[in-house]
Amino acid sequence: APVLERFSAALGDAVRADGNSKQLLEARERGNLFVVPLDDRREWYRYHHLFADVLRAHLIEREPERVPELHRRASEWYEAIGERSQAFRHALAGEHFDRAADIVEFAIPPMSMARQEVTLRAWIEALPNELLRRRPVILAGLVGVLLQTGDLSPVETRLGEAERALELASRPNDQPDGSPAADFVDEEQFRGLPGLLALYRAGYAQVMGNFPDAARFAQQALDCMEDDHPLRGGAEAVLGLALWSSGDLEAAYRVYAEGIARVRRAGYVADSSPAFLAEMRIAQGRLRDALAIFERALRFASEQGEPVPLGTADLHVGISELCREHDDLEGAMQHLQTSKELGETAGLPENRYRWYLAMAGVKRAQGDLNAALELLDDAEPLYAAWFSPNLRPIPALRARLWLQQGRLGDAARWAGQQAVSPDDEPSYLREFEHLTLARILIARHRSEREARLLEDATRLLARLVEAADERGRMAAVIEGLALQGLAWQASGNDTVALVPFERALALAEPEGYVRTFVDEGPPMRDLLRRAVAAGIGGEYSRSLLAAFEEPAGRVAASGSRAPAPAEALTARELEVLRLVAAGLQNQAIADHLVISLPTVKRHIANVYGKLDVGSRTAAVARANEFKLI
Repeated sequence: APVLERFSAALGDAVRADGNSKQLLEARERGNLFVVPLDDRREWYRYHHLFADVLRAHLIEREPERVPELHRRASEWYEAIGERSQAFRHALAGEHFDRAADIVEFAIPPMSMARQEVTLRAWIEALPNELLRRRPVILAGLVGVLLQTGDLSPVETRLGEAERALELASRPNDQPDGSPAADFVDEEQFRGLPGLLALYRAGYAQVMGNFPDAARFAQQALDCMEDDHPLRGGAEAVLGLALWSSGDLEAAYRVYAEGIARVRRAGYVADSSPAFLAEMRIAQGRLRDALAIFERALRFASEQGEPVPLGTADLHVGISELCREHDDLEGAMQHLQTSKELGETAGLPENRYRWYLAMAGVKRAQGDLNAALELLDDAEPLYAAWFSPNLRPIPALRARLWLQQGRLGDAARWAGQQAVSPDDEPSYLREFEHLTLARILIARHRSEREARLLEDATRLLARLVEAADERGRMAAVIEGLALQGLAWQASGNDTVALVPFERALALAEPEGYVRTFVDEGPPMRDLLRRAVAAGIGGEYSRSLLAAFEEPAGRVAASGSRAPAPAEALTARELEVLRLVAAGLQNQAIADHLVISLPTVKRHIANVYGKLDVGSRTAAVARANEFKLI
C-alpha cells in the first residue's frame, strides 16, 4: 500500500485485506519492481522513494477516499503489535484524531516513566486544540510534561483547561450548546485526575515561589490519593520541597526522601533528587552526609552504562562545591571538568547555571575575583525558576565579591536595591542576603567608624543565628557565628569576639569547613591568630590559618630567588603531610579531610615529587628537616 513507508507481508495483509501480500512481495522482488528489502530475512521492505511518491500521488488522485481507511488499518495493526509511534503516526496521517488521542492517552504513563517528555509533548500538540480541550487525561499529561521540561508559560492555561475538561467529563451527555462532552479512555488515569491536578497545582506553585500554596495543594493531592497511588510519592516530594523552602530542613529531608523512594518504587525516574537531598544536608552543616549522597548517586549512574543518565553531570558539580569548601581546589576543578566533558545531555537544563556558580567559587578561592564575576555574569541569564528554592541569588554572590575587591559602594548599593535591612525578620529564603548585608555593615564600620553600623550588624546576626539554630540550619549558624566574631573584633573587643568564634570552630571542625572561614580574608586571619594564641580550636585552627598562606613556591615579583623544595607545597599538601606524619593511612586521611581516596593519593604523590623522596618515611624526615611538622 502506498501509504506505508515500510511494509511486511503481515502489515500488507492488514492494510490491503486480500491475504496475498507475501506472494505479491516475492513476485515484485524477483521482477526487480522497485521493492527494496530492509533485512536479511526478507521480512520488511520499502518501495524505491521515487516510485513510492508516484504510487501515493496516483492513489490520492484516483481514490482519495481510500487513504484514511488505509491509514486506519495500518494504525490498528501497529497498535496490536505494540508499536505506539507508528500507530500514532498513521492515525494522525489518516486524520483519525480521536484514535490518535486514544493512543496518546494510553501512552502517557509509560512515556513519562521513560522520560520521553519531548516526544510526548510533540504528539499531544499535534492533536487539534478543539479535541484537546475535551480530553482531560491528555491535558493533564501535557501539564506534567511542561512542568518537567521547565516550560512554565503555558502551564496556568493548560491546567485550567484540564480542570474544566475534568468537570465536563463528569457529565454524561453533550452540552446545551451542542458541543461534545469531555472524553477519556483510560479509566485508571481518569479516576486519579483530581489528585494529579492538585499535585500539578502544587508543583507549579513551588516553581513560582508560592510555597504556602505548594504545601496546601500537595496536602490536597495526598488527601485525594490512595496509599498505593503511583504518584502519591510525587505529592510527598513536593510537600518536602515546600518544607525546605520554609527552612524546616529535617522535616523536609524526611518527607522528600520518603516521597522520592515511593516515586522510584512506582517506576518513575527522579533525576534531581540526589542534588536536592544533598543540598538539604549541606544547609544542615552535614557535609559528609551530602558527599555520601552524591557518591552513591554517581555509583548508581555508573552502573546504568550508556547513555549517561540525566543529572550525572550535576552530581559532579555538587561534589566540586564540597571539594571547594574543603579547600581541595584541584579536586573541585577535576569534577567541574568531568561535568563539562559529560556534556549538556547528561545534565538537567535547569541546573546549567550551577556549573558557572561552582566555577566562580573556585576562581574566588584562587583569588581571581574578576574571573569569578565574569562567571556570575555568564550564569545569570541561564537561571530559571525550578522546584528547588533559589537560596544563593547571583546579585548577593556578586556583592560578596565586590566586598573582597574593596568596592564597598557597589556592595552597599546592592543592599539598597534589594531592600534588605538589619530590621528585617529572619527568613530562610533571604538568609543568604541578610548574611551578605551583615558583611557590608561590618565593612562599612571599618571604613566609616560609625558605631551604629556595627550595632546593626550584631543585632541582625544575633537574630539570624537564633533562627537558623532553632531549625538546625548549621551551615548558616557557623557562618553567622564567624561573622559575629568578626563584628566584635571590628569593635576592638577581641575577648568577646572569641566566644561565638569558638563555637563556630567547634561546629565546623567535624565537617572539615575551610573556605567559609578563609574567604573572609585578612580580618578572619587575624581572628584565627588570636584563637590560636588563646588555645582555641587546636590543630583545626592552625590548619585554617595555614590555608591563608600563599603557596610558598610562588616566586617573588622580583624573581630573585628559586624556591626550596619544601616551599612548593600547598596548604592542602602540608595538611596531608602532617597526617601522614601522624601515622594515618590513605583512607583515614580521606575520611579526616572529607576528600576522595584518589585525591589523597594525588596529594601524596605531589608531596613526594616536591620533597624529592620516594616513601612516607623519607617524606616525614624531609618535612622535619624543613621544620614543616
